Amino acid sequence: MSVARYKMTVEYKGSDYYGWQRQPNVPSVQESVERAIHAFSNQEVSVQVAGRTDAGVHATGQVFHVDLAPFSKPMDEFNILKAINAHLRPQPISILRVEIVNDEFSARFDAVNKLYRYRIVNRPGFLTVDRDLAWHIGPDLDVVAMREGAAHLIGHHDFSTFRASECQANSPMRTLDRLDISERPYGECGGREIIIETEGQSFLHHQVRNMVGTLSLVGRGKWQSIDVKTALEAKNRADGGPTAPADGLYLVRVDY
Repeated sequence: MSVARYKMTVEYKGSDYYGWQRQPNVPSVQESVERAIHAFSNQEVSVQVAGRTDAGVHATGQVFHVDLAPFSKPMDEFNILKAINAHLRPQPISILRVEIVNDEFSARFDAVNKLYRYRIVNRPGFLTVDRDLAWHIGPDLDVVAMREGAAHLIGHHDFSTFRASECQANSPMRTLDRLDISERPYGECGGREIIIETEGQSFLHHQVRNMVGTLSLVGRGKWQSIDVKTALEAKNRADGGPTAPADGLYLVRVDY
């Protein structure tokens, strides 16, 4: 019996999950998605994802692929999307797009670019509406200095300073194509939202969160912007800044 390969784009709020990857005895996004697909298709599946996200990390454009045998009745992509989502409710996980792709397509290995976004809410009062959805920093941040620090990270480097100790990548070498920092008003009481966006083909474990944590030191005035360059060249995690919380990180898009 021939199978078809489907590329699916999924959005999720990661707060209640121990990351994407299926793990014993804890909730994961992968397990929820696979159960929903099984519930409507009666097929045991193992989905292959573009990149695993950590516990608490969110996604608005995560991509995975899955192979499915023919259904008992014909179903187009839109109906497959509706059927999976019917079994995902009321979880904060939603399939946004379903596409038929060729049998050689790999959500993981064919990805050529990923866009991550990190949200910081910079105001004195703690978060309520955006609790678990952004990093709250009370002291005023110097965004200009943060941009100057971020510029040192653009390009092809050894990112060992920003790599988690448990990272399983074969090499610390990565290419950062973009690292932009913007800001906009947040609420009516003088707060602001600082948005850090970064793009590249692949990232090390905790790389984005470690870069954001380091840039937060620059924003607070604890580091100078040139200290980011010094930390990068040290190639030692101990010389970098803290790991920013998972709450503010979003996988926004995967390009193929």
